[in-house]
Amino acid sequence: MSSQLPIGVFDSGVGGLTVVKEIMSQLPDERIIYFGDTARVPYGNKSQETVIKYSRQIARFLLSEKVKAIVIACNTASAFALETLTAELDVPIIGVVRPGARAAAEVTKNGRIGVIGTEGTVRSGLYGTYIRELRPDVEVYGKACPLFVPLVEEGLHDDEVTELMAKRYLAPLLAKSVDTIVLGCTHYPLLRGVVSKVAGDGVTLVNPAYETARDLRELLAEKDLLANSGTQREHQFFVSDGAEQFRAFANSILPCEMIETDAVNVKVFA
Repeated sequence: MSSQLPIGVFDSGVGGLTVVKEIMSQLPDERIIYFGDTARVPYGNKSQETVIKYSRQIARFLLSEKVKAIVIACNTASAFALETLTAELDVPIIGVVRPGARAAAEVTKNGRIGVIGTEGTVRSGLYGTYIRELRPDVEVYGKACPLFVPLVEEGLHDDEVTELMAKRYLAPLLAKSVDTIVLGCTHYPLLRGVVSKVAGDGVTLVNPAYETARDLRELLAEKDLLANSGTQREHQFFVSDGAEQFRAFANSILPCEMIETDAVNVKVFA
């Protein structure tokens, strides 16, 4: 497999762009093909069976684009579908949960970690499982924050409504004296400011998007798949619906301007 092939990245919608942003920053020579399943977002309230079906379709689409590796830039899909896709695919694949769990286990001082995410991610308990593999003594408390995703997609990152919801969602975790909170949904790094404000200086926020890019670099190096320096970066972006809205959102957070966004019906890859 050529190291000059692109990296495939997918998410249930726009949140995975936070992972793309970190990959662009940490692996600037890599080319990215991104798919956002904007027609079927959110994944957090869907069954594991459905999330696996959607993830399979998207992975097959990315493989049709000749990617050398796949990043599941969605916490719910990482929790529900990573094991299945790893067993089925012939390319390296990485999710966002394990890198975030590793970082949380490393930074906590009092052994009390909060995880905020979608209903599906929190219900899976996978962050807790991975964290306790590394630190069996740690207590992990999960809290679903279902309104955070629509607030981000409405652009209300710093709105008073968002701060009000953050106070409500974080209260049970802060009552447990957590000193670390995992931003367990790829939308949530865009709310880092308000979450940090509500949580206070004594709480460390872990961004799995950043940690995933780090682990991706190590994985590609291990497989001798890192792109050569000076590679021309021609990133491609695909969605299942709402291409123009997606492009406007992406251009507001990515370090490069997108040339185009194409709509794809991934159901044909069933």
